[in-house]
Amino acid sequence: MNVRRSAAALAAATVVLGAAVPAVAATPSPAPSTARPAGLYGTSDPAYDGVWRQSLALLAQHTVGVTPADEAVAWLAGQQCASGAFAAFRADPAQPCDAKVMTDTNSTAAAVQALAALGGHRAAAEKAVGWLKSVQNADGGWGYSAGGASDANSTSVVAGALAAAGKQPARVRKAGKSPLDALGKLSLPCGGDGGGAFAYQPDKKGALAANADATAAGVLGALGEGFAATAGKTSAAPVCGGTPGALTAADLARNGAAHLARAVAATGHLTSALPGAEDQPDYGNTADAVVALAAQGAAEQAKKPLAWLQKNASTWAKQSGPAAYAQLVFAAHATGADPRAFGGTDLVAQLNATGPAPQATAPAGDAGKNTDTDTDKKSNSDSGYSVWVIVGVFLVAGIGIGFLISARGRKRQP
Repeated sequence: MNVRRSAAALAAATVVLGAAVPAVAATPSPAPSTARPAGLYGTSDPAYDGVWRQSLALLAQHTVGVTPADEAVAWLAGQQCASGAFAAFRADPAQPCDAKVMTDTNSTAAAVQALAALGGHRAAAEKAVGWLKSVQNADGGWGYSAGGASDANSTSVVAGALAAAGKQPARVRKAGKSPLDALGKLSLPCGGDGGGAFAYQPDKKGALAANADATAAGVLGALGEGFAATAGKTSAAPVCGGTPGALTAADLARNGAAHLARAVAATGHLTSALPGAEDQPDYGNTADAVVALAAQGAAEQAKKPLAWLQKNASTWAKQSGPAAYAQLVFAAHATGADPRAFGGTDLVAQLNATGPAPQATAPAGDAGKNTDTDTDKKSNSDSGYSVWVIVGVFLVAGIGIGFLISARGRKRQP
């Protein structure tokens, strides 16, 4: 997904582009681990993405009616610091979080989304939300690190956590600004290069450049949807429009979807360029784009990239691990495709096999239901928004082929 900050912050190794990995800080808090902790999904070093990939895996299982193993949920819950925040990974959760433990908004918000969906962790989720609200920026958004400049990806995942906890993101304000205000500032005007897209962040001169990853995040954020978004009402092909300077949430989502539709129209996939190499397909960003298009109601425009993923993404997911399988599950879920027969691959079985065996699989028709009334958002007066999206920025280390830089860190996306 994304890439940002120095090479000191290399994410867990992966051999292909697009695996779902959150943003990382310039000086990572965890020391690389030597063995996979009990209950954790995936076999790669969790130092930079343990909480992230666990959260996506558990949420994807819940979405398709799988009850995760108790030890898997307990591992995620046990990563929380006393402040309510989460770091990317804590090798020894029994030790208190000190100044050396670098908590972040992406890991925290992803964990909230998963724990809120699974139920039974209301106090932990609310404490995490309290921490997130305490580090909101004056522009209404969030950066990866507390106090860091707001970006579209982090702002969206945090807004998703708020919604998952029963809060209306538009009502969570700092200095009078909400997450929607921050996203609006990152939206490119119609008519120009990349019109309708979202930028990850402004550059040093304040200019905005279209970024497909940030755009997928921004679309879902504006819609009030999250990782496990459902299909929106069928509509005509999205067209960029609205009143400049006064774009509504619906305008922002439609405009971003229009950009994504254009970006995947020719090949069916998004691309990522590597230094010194030709452009390559970006599987993770393509999956995110499918979810965003479907959620917007652009079902027709989501068909081609969905078919491309069904034909091409199985090897990528196998190499990349649980978060990649989760992204494909979300793409299938949003479009009404069968995740158990996704281009000949049973994504659910493959995901389940990357960690402890789940407790059970719900009967047909019961997938994704949350029976924990303690966390039922319908009982909260601030409900009405579903989980919002993220796609933080990150660096990835290629196995045996050097460092690979994912498209999400560059602002050169089509």
